[in-house]
Amino acid sequence: MEKFIVIAGPCVVESRDLLFEVAEYFSNFINGLAVDFYFKSSYRKANRTSLNSFIGIGDEIALQYLSEIREVFGFKILSDVHSTEEVFKYSKYLDAIQIPAFLCRQTDLLLAAGESGKIVNIKKGQFVAPWDILRAREKVVSTGNQKVWITERGTFFGYNDLVVDFRSMLVIKRAGCPIIFDATHSLQRPSLGEQSGGYREFVFPLARASSVIGIDGLFFETHPNPEKALSDSSTQLPLKFAKDLLTQVIELREYVSKFSEPNF
Repeated sequence: MEKFIVIAGPCVVESRDLLFEVAEYFSNFINGLAVDFYFKSSYRKANRTSLNSFIGIGDEIALQYLSEIREVFGFKILSDVHSTEEVFKYSKYLDAIQIPAFLCRQTDLLLAAGESGKIVNIKKGQFVAPWDILRAREKVVSTGNQKVWITERGTFFGYNDLVVDFRSMLVIKRAGCPIIFDATHSLQRPSLGEQSGGYREFVFPLARASSVIGIDGLFFETHPNPEKALSDSSTQLPLKFAKDLLTQVIELREYVSKFSEPNF
């Protein structure tokens, strides 16, 4: 099997101290796992429920802190971009570019991301069918960049809720595209009042379930004290549980890989 992809870190850059605390935690064990690790934190949250929600500390300073994480810990860095201008300006700070779910159909953005030559992780929009998100992948590949991942983060289930369709991940995987499961955003309850809510208690069971179907990677956001997080406080995983989550998911994935599927 290819190395399992792990994308993890705090939702948004709140401070240098937060990034270093989370990075220090991962540095204690991540090299002992057979994974391809990407430290994730958004330098800016451009899509928030309320005008009063925290957006960021400033792009340049946030990217400077992420660069320090790369230099000190040797971690590869992944973060969201929101426009073609940001791709051109900020891709030098990143090892992987993430296309936010609500922007996954934006052709100019996808093409710019592809032309950067970086890995492009497309978050599948909550409103997009799995076969349609493959068209977003085709846009990136048209630039000659074959390094494209797709991340499943749940589908709108009426108002203010999401549901995970595990068939979606299999459709994408069988199309030959690495599929990553977002174990925290998939549990959101979008736009509940001033902010999104969610079901953090389901992170472990859904992550374990995704490993059984053969995902290529796991995405999750984690924070030392989620209740005090400035973004996605209802779904971020308490940092102290991150190692256990990865250990369980990797063990299950390796075990299930021994099985073969019937040829219907």
